[in-house]
Amino acid sequence: MKERMEHTEHSRPDVFELIRSVFSVDPKLHAGYMKAVKQSVLDGTSKWSAKLSITVICAQGLIGKDKTGTSDPYVTVQVGKTKKRTKTVLQDLNPIWNEPFLFDCHNSSDRIKVRVWNEDVNSCKPLRTILSQETHEFLGMKVIDVRMLSGTSDLWYNLEKRTDKSAVSGAIRLQISVEIKGEEKVAPYHVQYSCLHENLFHYLCEHQQDPGLVKLPDVKGDNSWKVYLEEPAQEIINEFAMRYGVESIYQAMTHFSCLSAKYMCPGVPAAMSTLLANINAYYAHTTATIAVSASDRFAASNFGKEKFVKLLDQLHNSLRIDLSVYRNTYPSTDYTRLKDLKSTVDLLTSITFFRLKVQELSSPPRASTIVKDCVKACMKTTYQFLFDNCYELYQREFLRCESPGAPTTAPNSKDSVEFWDQLIVLIVSVIEEDKTCYTSVLNQFPQELNVGHLSASILWNLFSQDLKFVLEEHEQEMLCRNTDYMNLHFKVNELYFKYAAHVPPYKGQIPEYTKWFEQFVMKWLSENEDVSIEYTKSAFERDKKDKFQKASEHALFSCSVTDIFTQLNQCFVVVKRLDRSYPEVFQNYVRKFSQTIQKVLLKYAELVIVDFDNYTSSHGIACIMLNNIQQLRVQLEKLFEVMGGDELDHEAAGTLTSIQQKLNVHLDDLCFRLASSLIPQIRECVVELSQLLSRVSGQGLNQVGFLPPAQRASVQLDADAILQPLMDFLHGSLVLTAQLCEKTVLKRFLKELWKIVITCLEQTVLLPTLANDKQVGIGDVSRVLLKNVTEMPSRVSMTLGSQGDRLPSQGKDTPTNEILLNMSPKQCAVLDLALDTIKQYFHAQGGGLRKVYLEKSRELQSLRYALSLYTQTTDTLIRTFVATQTCQALNRDGAAPGEEESFGDLSIQVDLFTHPGTGEHKVTIKVVAANNIRWKTPAMIRPFVEVNLIGPHLNDKKRQFTTKTKSNTLSPKFNETFQFILSNESEPACYELHICTKDYCFARDDLLIGVCVLPLREVAQCGSCACFLPLAAGVHLDDTGLTILRILSQRTNDEVAKEFSKLKSDCRRSEVVVDLSDSQ
Repeated sequence: MKERMEHTEHSRPDVFELIRSVFSVDPKLHAGYMKAVKQSVLDGTSKWSAKLSITVICAQGLIGKDKTGTSDPYVTVQVGKTKKRTKTVLQDLNPIWNEPFLFDCHNSSDRIKVRVWNEDVNSCKPLRTILSQETHEFLGMKVIDVRMLSGTSDLWYNLEKRTDKSAVSGAIRLQISVEIKGEEKVAPYHVQYSCLHENLFHYLCEHQQDPGLVKLPDVKGDNSWKVYLEEPAQEIINEFAMRYGVESIYQAMTHFSCLSAKYMCPGVPAAMSTLLANINAYYAHTTATIAVSASDRFAASNFGKEKFVKLLDQLHNSLRIDLSVYRNTYPSTDYTRLKDLKSTVDLLTSITFFRLKVQELSSPPRASTIVKDCVKACMKTTYQFLFDNCYELYQREFLRCESPGAPTTAPNSKDSVEFWDQLIVLIVSVIEEDKTCYTSVLNQFPQELNVGHLSASILWNLFSQDLKFVLEEHEQEMLCRNTDYMNLHFKVNELYFKYAAHVPPYKGQIPEYTKWFEQFVMKWLSENEDVSIEYTKSAFERDKKDKFQKASEHALFSCSVTDIFTQLNQCFVVVKRLDRSYPEVFQNYVRKFSQTIQKVLLKYAELVIVDFDNYTSSHGIACIMLNNIQQLRVQLEKLFEVMGGDELDHEAAGTLTSIQQKLNVHLDDLCFRLASSLIPQIRECVVELSQLLSRVSGQGLNQVGFLPPAQRASVQLDADAILQPLMDFLHGSLVLTAQLCEKTVLKRFLKELWKIVITCLEQTVLLPTLANDKQVGIGDVSRVLLKNVTEMPSRVSMTLGSQGDRLPSQGKDTPTNEILLNMSPKQCAVLDLALDTIKQYFHAQGGGLRKVYLEKSRELQSLRYALSLYTQTTDTLIRTFVATQTCQALNRDGAAPGEEESFGDLSIQVDLFTHPGTGEHKVTIKVVAANNIRWKTPAMIRPFVEVNLIGPHLNDKKRQFTTKTKSNTLSPKFNETFQFILSNESEPACYELHICTKDYCFARDDLLIGVCVLPLREVAQCGSCACFLPLAAGVHLDDTGLTILRILSQRTNDEVAKEFSKLKSDCRRSEVVVDLSDSQ
């Protein structure tokens, strides 16, 4: 040994130099110590002596030797030649003795021999036991070198076999105390080792290139964890442990204790995690031959149970504190620290495993739960830090490149929307950092912990609570612009759906923030509505200024339509980005936006309608304005599809449908107004057509289909000739319109033009009417038609216009033209063929109006009907008149005359008799009296009643009876009876009684007081009747009645027609109408 020491001293001076430096030993003292050690070696064991105190405490997991499966163990302890024995514990494989023994030892090379036996208490001894001279069965042994002991130790020793054939299991616990002579004050070897290990560790940490850090040895392999220090320090501690029996587990626990003081240094958490994992394996992973529990083995550790447990508890608390602020402790920009973060979690896991498996605690906190709680705490702290320092952090992290002169003052209040915008940016940066950096590091518990998801969940929860509180305050008082709230809404929406919507507990849940912003979104939509309307006005004004230039070379509409729908589409893009989690809330948005569309488009249509008449003279601009309205309809349909089409909210869809309908009506009205602007020219052409038609002479049928081919050709030539002016004008107008209008607009314009042309033909050629801007009065009809009846010129000046028609009449200055009053059959045939030509022109071989529409149009049917009336007999016309005019006694509003419109009433009795043989009908009428006649005249009134029978086949029959006059009474009594004979060719329903009450005037025409009409169809139902008929100023006729009246008024040679026209045209003069009170 002396030679070995000398060799080591000369070959490895660095070892001794390191020891001297670590313990700060003076060189002279160090030389003295070395001499003393050498002398001690020379003295050897001659002067060595020690006292041993050995206490056999207990044993665990002994093998059973008896037939019952148990044993009766006892222990023998032998030091040198001295041997001592414990008592026997019966039938126990886990015996407890607690028996102390004292020994004197004078040789350091002596060994302590501990044997465990099974005492056989039965009288029968196995033969092999007698022959081997063993009275008891062997259970196991342990041999301990005395020189390896120092101080006091309490250890578990695994029992070993005596031979390979021995059956041994279990361990024994011994408490051994050694007092070596001359070394009574020397600490035990384990304590000395701890001092040596710790001093070497801290010395190496402080005396290196980076003081304070831990320089970990770079070794690899399964036993690399047993290399604690770099050479020669590792050699020193290994030598000491080997010489003095310091266990490797003690070395590991000692080094773990040293590292715990430096756990924040780079790489240390990984080393500690590995070290603790091996410590756990040593205590917890027992073999089949070791039945001692892990907690018992750990309790017998030389390091000290309480000391190590306290060390782990302190370390555990420190790690939790550091993990609770992991963003500061382990910054994401430092890769080394991120590795330490991962190792820290591994270390926490090892501590949890130690508590569960070694300490055998029932339910220690799970590592995943601890880490999760730490992450939550860190997130809360982080959010509060962001909230309190939002402006400064935003300026520092995201506005680094701003100019030095940029303002650096923070917003005055967290009520500012800008504050929340900046806070969202900071929150997103934190979540992204957790997702990209920390999630991949803290991945030890993938099923229980995802840092990115947990970060998003916690930060959103905290953020939403604060945001809700602030928005509730803003609902009471708007502190920011609506656009600011909308921008904040979109950012909150993006934050939620990008980060929080797919993580627990928000996954599958409806976010509440949508309702928080509802009021602000509705206000923004209202504001946008006003802006859109103003934008519409300005767009239209720009169009007017630019004279409605086309939007592009191939477009037929102007730029204003494009501008309007660009603005509306942009607005809907904003609406579509809003959250749809609450369908009812989003439906409110869509409904409000549909109302905005309605107001904008109808406002534009209103602007077009107001100014349209100013541009009808400029056909090109008018067509563009029509195209604009049509383009509104087209773009509205596209917008409807973009908004959802058939899936759109019912109310919003109804609003858009209503807009389409209103635009459709406006477009039709504008097309009519544009077509109406052509009425003067069309009227001139139709008047010229009428003049040309009047020159057509010859005989022929009125129906073209019955004409011979030669006569048909002649009629065709005449039809083409009379149509030439009209067709030339239509062709010139429609060619230009077809080039300027969209196809849909062109067809609408053609419809209106068709109606105007056909109506002009009817009213000018067939049924010339009175010149009146408003409504044809019955007095006017009376004056004109009576003039026709009395004077009967071949031609009369009539102007275009009709009761109930949309066409404006001629003004006072319009020159009159000669209009055909009666037409020959050939003229009717020419006109009928001309209508077919016009119809083919408007059909345009399928490019114009449909044939079905043209044939079924009310105007053409009315014209053809009027044309057919010209060729019907007087009796047929009168029959038609009686059948259609069922309400002649009504006023102009279609109601029975009231008290103020009645001029008295007439009491009559009517009897109807039909001869059973001949079938002739007799009508007996008794004029009883007239009551309360309203009449005022300067002379004496002489009322009488004139009874007229109107109907077919009366040419040779009595048609009129007159009562006697009564003098100066407003309620005359007549009581006169008259009888009319009706033809058996027609039923009584084809006749009517036209009764006039008149005032007799000498040497001049009698004045009409009032008239009443009684259709015999009402009498025919019951055979007779007695009634009071109110006296009206005149009869009320519909279009058919007026048409028949006009036609019959032109038949100058027909007495029945003349009488009929006079009766139906006569009316009470307005200047003699007075109130009943005045007359009385």
